[in-house]
Amino acid sequence: MPDSLPPVLPAAAPADPGRRRLLGGLAALPLAPSLAAILADPKLAAAAAEGLTEVTTTTMDGREVTAYVAMPEQTPAPAVLLIHEWWGLNDQIKSMAAEFAKEGYIGLAVDLYGGAVAADPEEARGLMQAVDAAQATGTLVAWIDWLKDHGDSTGKVATVGWCFGGGWSLNASLAEPVDATVVYYGRVNKDQGELASLESPVLGHFATQDKFINREMVEGFETEMTEAGKSFTTYWYEADHAFANPTGARYDQEDAALAWERTKAFLADHLKS
Repeated sequence: MPDSLPPVLPAAAPADPGRRRLLGGLAALPLAPSLAAILADPKLAAAAAEGLTEVTTTTMDGREVTAYVAMPEQTPAPAVLLIHEWWGLNDQIKSMAAEFAKEGYIGLAVDLYGGAVAADPEEARGLMQAVDAAQATGTLVAWIDWLKDHGDSTGKVATVGWCFGGGWSLNASLAEPVDATVVYYGRVNKDQGELASLESPVLGHFATQDKFINREMVEGFETEMTEAGKSFTTYWYEADHAFANPTGARYDQEDAALAWERTKAFLADHLKS
C-alpha cells in the first residue's frame, strides 16, 4: 500500500522561461487549456462529471463497489481505469474520465474511499491511511475484469492514477494483467520479485522537486524493472508533486500539457494498435 504523503507540500518553483518557450506549442494546443480550464473550475468540472453514469460491480469477497463511467462516441473501444488522488473520487477525476472518453476510450473512475471526498489535507491523509490494501486490490481487480468483459469494450485496458492513485495504478497492474500502466508521481518502490507479475509496459511522470516520490525511489524502480525484464518509460519534469492538478498550488501548465500528450500517445500505442 502506498505510504502517506505529508499534509502540505511546498509550492512549485516558477517554470523556466526557456522551457516555457520550448513547450509553448504544446501549451497552445486546443485540448490542453480546455482540459485545464475544466479541471480548475468547480462548476465546469461538476458539469463534466454529471455526464458520467454510476455503475456497480461485486468483488470476489462479496463487496458491492461503485464507479463512474464515461462512454466514447464509437464502440467497441479500449478502456482506461482511473484512480483518484488522496482527495478521493472528486469531480476533477470524473472529468478526466470524460476527457478519456473524448479520446475514444471507455473511461472508468473508480472509488477506493467508499464515496468519501476530503475537504482538506488532514482529512485526505486520514482517508488514505484508512484504506485496506487487500480490499483496494480486490476492488481494482473487479473493475479491471468488468472493463475487459464490458459489451462495448475491445478487452484492452489501461490503468492511470495520480499521487495516491499513481501508486495504485501500478499495484492494480501487478494484481491483474492489463495492457498499459500510467503512473503520475505515485509510489513505485517495488522490488524485482514484486514486479514479476507485471505484464504491461509502464509510463511514469515524475517531478524533480518532489521530495517524496523522489529520484532515489524512481531510479530504484528503474533498476528493479530492468532486472525483471519489464518495459518502462519514465519522464522527469522541472516541477513539484501534483504538477498536473490545475486545482493545486503546484500546478505547472506546460508540464501538465506535455505529460498529457505523452500519456495519450502511450495509450494509443498500446490500446489502439
